[in-house]
Amino acid sequence: MIYKKVDDILKKEINRQDTTVELIASENFASQAVMDLCGSVFTNKYAEGYSGKRYYNGCKYMDEIEDLATEAVTSLYECNFANVQPHSGVNANTAVYQALMKPGDVLMGMDLASGGHLSHGAPPTLSGKVYNAVTYGVNEDGLLNYEEIRALAKVSRPKVIVAGASAYPRQIDWKAFKDIADGVGAFLVVDMAHYSGLVAGKVYDSPLPYADVVTSTTHKTLRGPRGGMILWNNPDYSKKINSSIFPGTQGGPLMNIIAAKAQCYLEALEDSFKVYSKNVIDNAKVMAQTFEENGLPVLTGGTDSHIILIDLSKNKISGREAADKLEENGITVNKNGVPNDPRNFIETSGIRIGTAAETTKGHEKKWFTNLAKRIIIIINGN
Repeated sequence: MIYKKVDDILKKEINRQDTTVELIASENFASQAVMDLCGSVFTNKYAEGYSGKRYYNGCKYMDEIEDLATEAVTSLYECNFANVQPHSGVNANTAVYQALMKPGDVLMGMDLASGGHLSHGAPPTLSGKVYNAVTYGVNEDGLLNYEEIRALAKVSRPKVIVAGASAYPRQIDWKAFKDIADGVGAFLVVDMAHYSGLVAGKVYDSPLPYADVVTSTTHKTLRGPRGGMILWNNPDYSKKINSSIFPGTQGGPLMNIIAAKAQCYLEALEDSFKVYSKNVIDNAKVMAQTFEENGLPVLTGGTDSHIILIDLSKNKISGREAADKLEENGITVNKNGVPNDPRNFIETSGIRIGTAAETTKGHEKKWFTNLAKRIIIIINGN
């Protein structure tokens, strides 16, 4: 029996999720099967090590479920190797950096203010403290300038270049990044956390043909449990990456989460997931178009993914104020910076919107069009 104090909070959160319009780009709704596995008996078992090489006895079925997850994810992304043990995307990134670099090596990633992630070398984080981090950004239109990135790489000579972002709505040119990395002898690591479901659904280009290593979360557009994964093709990286996860940065894997990952990978292999992924992008495009046509500027002028960035730099309302106002009206988004943001990082001059969660609920383009119009009215205070 769940204690009443816990159950009361659980019921309130269930009600919030049922009655709120969820537009936070990093969130989604996992299937009941995924959630059931997160709370299954797999949570009771310690399984330090890897399949066939566990520290503890009694791991026969732990091996089977981890093997299943690994087989499913390598099939899903058409790659040779995978590690499904990372507890999060940050854990995956941390382990890959440790496998490919030494402390003090140059790590080149996207600037946080331009749409990058904390784990791509931001000063307050481990990646920014252990490694010599240099960052690239976007132009005034919010787009990556690959020639500027190439020039920076030639000057900084990074050991690792990280491609991928938390707030970049357009298709990233993985081949261009690979050419840049090869030109300076760097490893190319792609963090596709936001795009992994879209890649699985064949509606966003895969980085696997170009990247040395790919990391990701397993939730967001992939609709799995909260967790991480690492993918690669070159067998020479296997020992370094696996040992960097265990024992390098983690202890026992979360076998209940690995079981849920296996379920989500198998779900993503279904044809219905491709339909879902296409709908996610179609819904984002129609929202972006509606914003633009009604005077609410969209950074980059549109989207190729689930992400829409609203530019409020010329608006009286800040990103924080807009996000709070929308939440008061039953819509959750998150504040977000914009290029050359005139406001500080607490206030920001933008909001980030994502269509993955509400597409999971079955909503289509007309619904998203009407929602965009409602958002415009709320932000403009009409």
